Amino acid sequence: MRTWLLPEYIEDILPAEARRIERLRRLVLDDFAVHGYELVMPPLLEYVDSLLTGTGHDLDLQTFKLVDQLTGRMLGIRADITPQVARIDAHLLNRGGITRLCYTGSVLRTLPGMNRTREPLQIGAELYGHAGIESDIEVQRLLLRALRLADIRDVSLDIGHVAVFRALLRRGRVSRELEADLFQAMQSKDVTAINALAKGLDRVTRAALSELPGLYGGVEVLARAKRVLPALPEIRSALRDLTALSRPLADLAKIRSFDLGELRGYHYHSGVVFAAYSNSRPNAVAQGGRYDEVGKAFGRARPATGFSMDMRELAAASNEARAPSRVLAPYRPADRALAQRITALRSRGIVVIEDLPGHVRFRGELGCDRELVQRAGRWIVQKCKN
Repeated sequence: MRTWLLPEYIEDILPAEARRIERLRRLVLDDFAVHGYELVMPPLLEYVDSLLTGTGHDLDLQTFKLVDQLTGRMLGIRADITPQVARIDAHLLNRGGITRLCYTGSVLRTLPGMNRTREPLQIGAELYGHAGIESDIEVQRLLLRALRLADIRDVSLDIGHVAVFRALLRRGRVSRELEADLFQAMQSKDVTAINALAKGLDRVTRAALSELPGLYGGVEVLARAKRVLPALPEIRSALRDLTALSRPLADLAKIRSFDLGELRGYHYHSGVVFAAYSNSRPNAVAQGGRYDEVGKAFGRARPATGFSMDMRELAAASNEARAPSRVLAPYRPADRALAQRITALRSRGIVVIEDLPGHVRFRGELGCDRELVQRAGRWIVQKCKN
């Protein structure tokens, strides 16, 4: 085995992709900043009990663990930055009222996700301290603006609400074991399995659980859900929230579907959940939702909503134009006029490469399409001759 090979589903990011990712990272973080989202930088490593607080079993399975040689305690390498940001809000900042935070960084997972990597480059934004649908609308609009900055076209949203399923389970007094089985059947939209598992429940709960996988489609689904689901306060509230979301996002994206059987992040989220898709990519380019219960797990109840994206997926979905042009400059360190011209070009964001002496340049080595040449005592930029 060659020792310089990387582990499976771990990859280097080479110059062209790295340039796209970094450009998008700067654009998105700057947009978060002007909307009032403050940047935080949590550590890559934490004690496992802190790292996994309130996140459920799924994240535990995704987390690499190791023993701390200083304390003997179990450490974890973060598989998701969102719980760390919730910890910062709850315990380090400890503010009253609304707090808006954003973040970016690598996460590491034991198994690859649908994007075929174990090291996503995560970027996201979280809003704490507001329980109303207005904050869900704000973070979804922020997400859609980020996708627009990345020039990702034909964006659509899938929106669900995990409170509907939870309300039905509470009504039916479903055990933990049966809840896990129903969750798996609901994820695969297996109505036959749902009916078999719900056989011992009351008629109303059984009928409602059977209806959930089919409550998928446009805004008309919400009206149908109001007719066929029991009039529980949690369900009525969830349907009002989803109806409110159907209007204020239209200028940035279309809602592809409402899906009341969608339970993405069920062990973590508590209300509205959403995912953004582009016609150019098979998988979601972003996802998020409300997760009020994580704040409770940290000992400080804080309503929360937010989203995250993988920068590599974002860059791959982007319709970015070709790489910026590069200007080749001769190597003349004693030429002050040339040095000033190079500095002026670079201050405008133009890439200028100095052609170092003493080597044979290979064809296309520097990737320059323009060059600095001297004409009548002035340094001008012109198209490369070859």
